[in-house]
Amino acid sequence: MPTQHSSARPVAAVTAALLLALATGCSRSADQGGPGAAPLASARAAPASQGNPASRLGDLTGFHSIATDVATLVDRGDLPAARVRVKDLEVAWDSAEAGLKPRAADDWHVLDKAIDKALQALRAHAPSQVDCEAAMANLLKTFDTVQSTI
Repeated sequence: MPTQHSSARPVAAVTAALLLALATGCSRSADQGGPGAAPLASARAAPASQGNPASRLGDLTGFHSIATDVATLVDRGDLPAARVRVKDLEVAWDSAEAGLKPRAADDWHVLDKAIDKALQALRAHAPSQVDCEAAMANLLKTFDTVQSTI
C-alpha cells in the first residue's frame, strides 16, 4: 500500500488555487512575468467562448466545477469527503479575491456569502445532510445567477 504524504493535499490545493487565479483573470498580466504567467490560456478549464457564460467577475468555471464536485459528494451522503473538497473551493476563491473583487464587488460579495454558507454547513459540528444539500443548491444557483447577469 503506498504511503500518503501529509503535505500532498495542501500542495495540490495551493496549486489548484494558483491555476484558478490565473484562469479567472488574476490582476497580474502575462507580460509582468513570474511563475505561471505564460500558460494563462492553457490554465483555463473552459473559456467562456466554449459555451460557459462568463460573468462580470470573469470565467468562474473552475470554481463552479469544484462546487459541483462538492454538491455531488453531498448528494451521495459523503459529507466528510465534501468537507475536504470544499476546502479546495475556499482556498481557490480566497486566492483569486484580489483579481475578482475589483471587477464586480457586488457579485463577488453575493458569491462569497453563498460559499461561506456552504462552508458553515459542511463544517458544522454535526453536519446535517439537509442543510448541506440546501447550502450547495443555493451556491450553485448563485453561480448561475451571477453568470446570467452579464
